[in-house]
Amino acid sequence: MAAIAPAKSNSQPIALSCGEPSGVGPELAQKAWEALGPSLPFFWIGDPSHLPAGCPVTLIDRPGQVAGATGLPVLPLPMQGALTPGIPNPAHAQGVIDAIARGVDLVRSGEASALCTAPIHKKALSDGAGFAHPGHTEYLAALTGTPRVVMMLASEQLRVVPTTIHIPLSEVPAALTRELLLDTIRITHAGLIRDFGILAPRIAVAGLNPHAGEGGKMGREELDLIAPVIAELQTGGMDLIGPMSADTMFHAAARAHYDAAICMYHDQALIPIKTLDFDRGVNVTLGLPIVRTSPDHGTALDIAGRGIANPTSLIEALKMAARMGAARV
Repeated sequence: MAAIAPAKSNSQPIALSCGEPSGVGPELAQKAWEALGPSLPFFWIGDPSHLPAGCPVTLIDRPGQVAGATGLPVLPLPMQGALTPGIPNPAHAQGVIDAIARGVDLVRSGEASALCTAPIHKKALSDGAGFAHPGHTEYLAALTGTPRVVMMLASEQLRVVPTTIHIPLSEVPAALTRELLLDTIRITHAGLIRDFGILAPRIAVAGLNPHAGEGGKMGREELDLIAPVIAELQTGGMDLIGPMSADTMFHAAARAHYDAAICMYHDQALIPIKTLDFDRGVNVTLGLPIVRTSPDHGTALDIAGRGIANPTSLIEALKMAARMGAARV
């Protein structure tokens, strides 16, 4: 087992941005507060009128007022336009964007320990406020002036990082460059130390092709790109293994030998973690100057407002944000 740094503490609460108001975010915020209560202090940034009817609310002016709240602590951010569950209203777009930015500011100022973001609806943000970023991650990178960040999906059973993310599979080989792979591994290594308290991270690196290329018979990316990058970083002291055949690196015995797996494309990373721990996977952004987590699901417009959304991923995202925030103290 990898050595873990001693636990620390951070007394500041977690900021939870509202996400898409017409999605399941508001009801999940209520359920998370009901489940966690004062055991994990957090506050919600959004329009209080968007929360489910009957949700107990304690309005606050600043994060320091979270302690002793008798309802979900809410830092109010009023928004224009009617709310209809399941139907995004572009009039809410700027408010949703402002909630994210407000959360970033509070973490950077030290008033909050971490930022947890509820899912957004990118088309609604684009239609209503000209939001030009592909998603949360890119917006957070822009807000913090971070040139390159890494997406990690994490649970108690597995941590995975896709080197390339939302691109067609046919474009992966060209997108997979030496510089990108070096940066991805380095940021992951640093994040495991800084955010997860793992003193000497062990990282497994997948191959791109079946059987990790089988000596060049099924592709040369392993020989020409992945193996040389691994060797370079091993020379610098990193504990890396690979390139590994992806079909043999995610069973229990294999997972015991590494703290995170670097994958070459989206599904190579996300299929194993969603198979192993679908409800508890958490989206983590590594490389930012702040801690950011998010539940690993979307806005779920089809079930919004019905009270049946599962809060497990959000609860796990808040818990992981708390642990990561403490690790950075």
